[in-house]
Amino acid sequence: MAKKINVGTLISGGGTNLQAIIDACLTDSIDADIVFTGSDTPGVKGLQRAQKANISTFVVDYAEIIRSCKKGINDKDLPLDFDLEKIVSKQQLVETSALNEQMIFFLKTRAIAERKLLDIMLAYDMDLLVLAGFMRVLTPYFIDRINTEPGSYKIMNIHPALLPSFPGTDGYGDTFRYGCKIGGCTVHYIDYGEDTGPIIGQKAFEIEDNDTLDDIKKKGLIKEWELYPQCIQKFADSLNR
Repeated sequence: MAKKINVGTLISGGGTNLQAIIDACLTDSIDADIVFTGSDTPGVKGLQRAQKANISTFVVDYAEIIRSCKKGINDKDLPLDFDLEKIVSKQQLVETSALNEQMIFFLKTRAIAERKLLDIMLAYDMDLLVLAGFMRVLTPYFIDRINTEPGSYKIMNIHPALLPSFPGTDGYGDTFRYGCKIGGCTVHYIDYGEDTGPIIGQKAFEIEDNDTLDDIKKKGLIKEWELYPQCIQKFADSLNR
């Protein structure tokens, strides 16, 4: 019997992808156990799903952290190992020449929140971090503390489009508005860019002429629930070779 991997999960909302992964774990469909579920938003349904499955949960309230930071950020508020110059040189969200005070504020507030996440997460024995509908961009500060070996990826994300087409926050909407006849979803590893990491797996579906955006989202979610556990199993297989 293959050794099970320990999976950490982060969510922001209802957690339907989380539920698909929970179900796959509980039925031994994949060689994995979820060791925690964290959220950037208090009170979301995904936390209830995790608690029902006896999974440890926690919240790092990003909105509250951002509100607090708007009153001013002191050096003592930042993580001791925070290096703005190094993070700026690695991030690929904007051109370095386009950095302004707003972007620097973003990187600092993210690092404050990400350090709180890390302080909780790193207490767990975790092989893989799965973003199951986590709607916050991760910065190099966080990524480098999970992906500790060069060329080895340990953060997995699902995107509602067939990457590299339609990166960003509204993949199904962009697919619909472009008039595509094929839609789909992608599971990929996280790197420093936006939806640019190595692709692990994809599933596609046909878009009919009379399909609405809601129809596309429903078709996409069904594919997501199939794909995510399969990609986690692919990661588990790679460790068990």
